[in-house]
Amino acid sequence: MRERPLESAPSTDDPLFGAPSAGAPGALLVVVSGPSGVGKDTIIKALRARPRDPDYHYVVTCTTRAPRPGEEDARSYHFLTRERFRALRDAGAFLEWAEVHGNLYATPRAEVRRALASGHDVILKIDVQGAAAVKACVPDALLVFVVPPSLEALFRRLRSRATESAGELEIRQRNAAIELARQGDYDEVVLNGDGQVERTAEQIDAIIRAERVKHPDRRVVV
Repeated sequence: MRERPLESAPSTDDPLFGAPSAGAPGALLVVVSGPSGVGKDTIIKALRARPRDPDYHYVVTCTTRAPRPGEEDARSYHFLTRERFRALRDAGAFLEWAEVHGNLYATPRAEVRRALASGHDVILKIDVQGAAAVKACVPDALLVFVVPPSLEALFRRLRSRATESAGELEIRQRNAAIELARQGDYDEVVLNGDGQVERTAEQIDAIIRAERVKHPDRRVVV
């Protein structure tokens, strides 16, 4: 895989990489999570198209998995080699990291801090492990869990996208049931029904707006 420097790589002269800092009043750290295949990417795309989108900052996650057809480096993900990923992890560059389905994923810490300091609500699209790690270090994070209509519907979506091998698909299906059992750990649970992506995005947008109203002066520390 071609190596590409990560723009948010840590630097000793970057004040955002040091001690935890507080974001602007009211700015939220929002985690959108759920099992693989539930439609997180499609929901994020729908959120981006909504009128309030300029107030949101969508963090680009780092990963060691290979790009899928149509994915762009630094837009879909920061695609890194395992060596580069481990170097950044060991330097403390990640807010959270986890191994999922045999690949490494992480959230760049400095990017989150910059966006919160600018007053933007930060949207993280991460897995169940990552969501738990974020909540542990940022208790004020708002966790939103997306669920499918049923396990059968979820498995159908996974099969239809045809982006995994038979072995990878089996792992994702097995993990999905385990991940769905974790929805009680979240602040909000949203159903993403078949053909209801716009409605799901609207619900998440409404949840974020309501949280802003409830805590206008809260400053999230990351």
